[in-house]
Amino acid sequence: MKWFNTLSHNRWLEQETDRILDFGKNAAVPTGFGWLGNNGQVRSDMGTHLWITARMLHVYAVAANMGRPGAYALVEHGINALNGPLRDKQHGGWYACVNDEGVMDASKQGYQHFFVLLGAASAVTTGHPQARRLLDDAIEVIERYFWSEQEQMCLESWDEAFSKTEDYRGGNANMHAVEAFLIVYDVTHDRKWLDRALRIASVIIHDVARNGEYRVNEHFDTNWNPIRDYNIDNPAHRFRAYGGTPGHWIEWGRLMLHLRAALEARFETPPAWLLEDAKGLFHATIRDAWAPDGADGFVYSVGWDGKPIVRERVRWPIVEAMGTAYALYTVTGEAQYEAWYQKWWDYCIKYLMDYENGSWWQELDTNNEVTTKVWDGKQDIYHLLHCLVIPRLPLAPGLAPAVAAGLLDSLAK
Repeated sequence: MKWFNTLSHNRWLEQETDRILDFGKNAAVPTGFGWLGNNGQVRSDMGTHLWITARMLHVYAVAANMGRPGAYALVEHGINALNGPLRDKQHGGWYACVNDEGVMDASKQGYQHFFVLLGAASAVTTGHPQARRLLDDAIEVIERYFWSEQEQMCLESWDEAFSKTEDYRGGNANMHAVEAFLIVYDVTHDRKWLDRALRIASVIIHDVARNGEYRVNEHFDTNWNPIRDYNIDNPAHRFRAYGGTPGHWIEWGRLMLHLRAALEARFETPPAWLLEDAKGLFHATIRDAWAPDGADGFVYSVGWDGKPIVRERVRWPIVEAMGTAYALYTVTGEAQYEAWYQKWWDYCIKYLMDYENGSWWQELDTNNEVTTKVWDGKQDIYHLLHCLVIPRLPLAPGLAPAVAAGLLDSLAK
């Protein structure tokens, strides 16, 4: 039974894409895109987060390139928010969180700024007249404050005035830097973004994770030495969980295959380890995190012995797993990856998709019942877009550039 690159399966993906795009448009608020609750309504108490607004700009840039009425207006809305309420016009960069009254969190977070970079680069592909200026501004901030020439890696965060940076280096922020750098390369054709992406992957994955059974360490000191007990007293942290976060392992695998494809598109021979490590990350995620307690689903986090710590099943890991399964199938043609993809879709249909309230549930407990231990609400639709659109595209160029180039369903028969 074949699903990948068939028009029949792609039509189903498109139907689900339209369902979540319709859900996501409810997030638009005067300050950007808000935090959607489980009922699909904005939770005003959460404020307007930079990462959500930037990710939704990216989402609706893809939707605009897919010809979805109303999506371009949401691209413009996202650009206006990033040029307006969320922007620090005194010190530069973007605030972490605002609300109707003003700034709630003035810190400058690398994780969030890399999504600004991604959103701006994706918006450029729509032809919006302000998008390139936004991208140039984002590149300037990244170059000045978040890319370290000395370390050849990305810094984590700064205070409001960019006067003090954190004595911590994060794998999560650097992973999303790789994601953004790939799209910036597609838009600008500047080779340095590929070089930087390759450098980050080589440090976090090929040097560290590969030597730790592909259990990706995300917490480092300023010399890039792993901090293995980081957040041991707060293991369910949303962005800096203790131990390994297997959803990121498998997400890394897809990003490395996009990087590999980008290098091949330049008629270059990519390092063999990009594919080898992508496979290693995929299978390590299944080994440690898929149904370790007997119930289907990916656990949120595991210890360095591979045993579960936070057993809740959060939505985004399985979504990213499906994208990586497609990427590995595209490169290898091995049927095992399509088999996993189909198994995971069956799980999502049974447990995660919410046809009554819209979108998908964000988190399930060990019995696959809805819970809120790590996440409360259905914040955005960024990860969902990946499992719905990436399996309809080649691996290079990246998401928004590929859709803009008319490559959607170009591999389907």
